[in-house]
Parts: sequence; C-alpha cells; structure tokens
Amino acid sequence: MDPGFRRDDELAGFRQNSMNRPVVHLETERLILRPTAPEDFEGWAAFMADEEATRHLGGVQPRSVAWRGFLSMAGAWTIQGFAMFSVIEKSSGRWVGRLGPWMPEGWPGTEVGWGIVREAWGKGYATEGAIATIDWAFEHLGWTEVIHTIAPENAASQVVARKLGSKNLRPGRLPAPFDHVPIDIWGQSREEWFAQQGRIGRTP
Repeated sequence: MDPGFRRDDELAGFRQNSMNRPVVHLETERLILRPTAPEDFEGWAAFMADEEATRHLGGVQPRSVAWRGFLSMAGAWTIQGFAMFSVIEKSSGRWVGRLGPWMPEGWPGTEVGWGIVREAWGKGYATEGAIATIDWAFEHLGWTEVIHTIAPENAASQVVARKLGSKNLRPGRLPAPFDHVPIDIWGQSREEWFAQQGRIGRTP
C-alpha cells in the first residue's frame, strides 16, 4: 500500500483524535455551557436562517456560510483557548444558542456576547448564561474589562446588558465587513463586575 494513502476509516479516526476540543463545562440552574461540538450544527444552521433572530447578528446565512461561521467558533476554541459556548437547555437537551467570550481579529475589546434561538426568547437564558461566562472569562482569561457590542436599535440586548450591570460606554466600530454598521460599546471593568456580587443573582 502507498505509505501516503489512508483508508476512510483511518482518516475518520485521525480526524476524531485530532479535534483537540478543550474540556470546559459550565452549568447554571437551567443551562449547560460547553465548547462547540459537531452535533450543534443543525441547530446553529437553523438559528442563522432565522431572519428575526439574526437581525442584529449580520443577517441570515445559507448553510454553506453558516458552516464557515460554525467552524470559526470551533476553531477559536482550539487556537485561542476560548470562544462562545454552546448553550444547551437542561430540560430538553437541545441546543438553544451560543454565548460567551469572543474576540476575533480587530474586535474593539474583550466581549461576552449572546445569541439565543427565537423559541427560547423571554426565558432569561442570555442573562443567566452571560453571568456564568463573564465570571469564567475574568477568572480564567485574565480580562480586565468585558464589553458587549450592541446596535443602537437592539433594545432586547440593551436590557440584558443593563441586567448584567453594564453601561453604554461609547460608540464603536466592528472590523470589516461589518465596519459600516453603527454599534454602541456597553461594558464594565473587572472591579465593577465583582463589586456586584449577589446583586444580579450570583453567589459568592
């Protein structure tokens, strides 16, 4: 056999063993938060095809484009050691969004962001998950500030930011190809975050 040739089953084993997914697992009262996994893609693709859910996330994407974004998130976990967590609803076991730390090239700061499927809106999942991931980011990534990039007309995310104790700090700009989209940078310092201990539903 040609030494450069590998059977499909050998390649499959190689791919599985070389994924090197980080082992990070957070839990809240109602959510499991973990790195991106292959089984999340169907939920991700459906989410990115929802016009209302993606209104402030760059708009709808066909599956082929959603796939690239999905792998970008998985790749960030491997290369950077962090990215947004997949959000798993404990009661159903289903993927209901992604949230957490996000800082690609050219980003205006150390962000914790959120995107929840429309069927799970109104349950407080964005706030619940963001609290856990902000704690994790400050404790494990050494961040000194957390920001949220929010469109001026995105009232729902502004409500979440206020619940987290964040303030509208300044106008901002995202890197291309979204550099034409107006955003506000909300956020707070590490000191401000931990000074809120207990006020936003966190325990010592």
